[in-house]
Amino acid sequence: MTRISTCIYHFLVLNWYVFLNYYISQQEKDKQKSKLFQNGGQWKYLTMLNLFLQAIFYGVACLEDMLKRMKGKKDIKFITAFRDLLFTTLAFPVSTFVFLSFWILFLYDRELVFPKQLDDIVPVWMNHAMHTSIFPFSLVEIILRPHCYPMKKKGLTLLAAASLVYISSYIFSASIYLFGEKLNHWKWGDLEQSRKKKK
Repeated sequence: MTRISTCIYHFLVLNWYVFLNYYISQQEKDKQKSKLFQNGGQWKYLTMLNLFLQAIFYGVACLEDMLKRMKGKKDIKFITAFRDLLFTTLAFPVSTFVFLSFWILFLYDRELVFPKQLDDIVPVWMNHAMHTSIFPFSLVEIILRPHCYPMKKKGLTLLAAASLVYISSYIFSASIYLFGEKLNHWKWGDLEQSRKKKK
């Protein structure tokens, strides 16, 4: 692709991801849809975090495209290096992981990741926007231009750190849940259990 068409492509994909993030944020206002985002909101799902990550990456790519056209290649080495680091260590691996893990589990047993009742809440186009189109966009980005991969040790360390942050936020949330349960049991004892037995 020519430099101008690359700029246009990055701009269009950035707008797509900005639109998706905005659209999803507005769904929390709908009472039925807001149930999906309880206990940690949309940020507990890797799918949602990936959409935000992709918006950041394409924002950086657009910024780099614009600066290249204005200043030439010399003055933007830092932004180019950051763009490459972001794509190679996070944007491509995470989008590919979300795509593969979702569709493998969906084909095996959709109830594990996307129960049928969600079909009435999440439109089909939205499901594909969150779980399908992310992979082709990443592939196009690989084909579009070369990306300078960091040393394997650095790249894999950054990916591992991001994965640990995501997992630890779940562990932290789960710990708070269990702590709340203990506090409730300490204050009210087996009151809730006896209520459930009566029902």
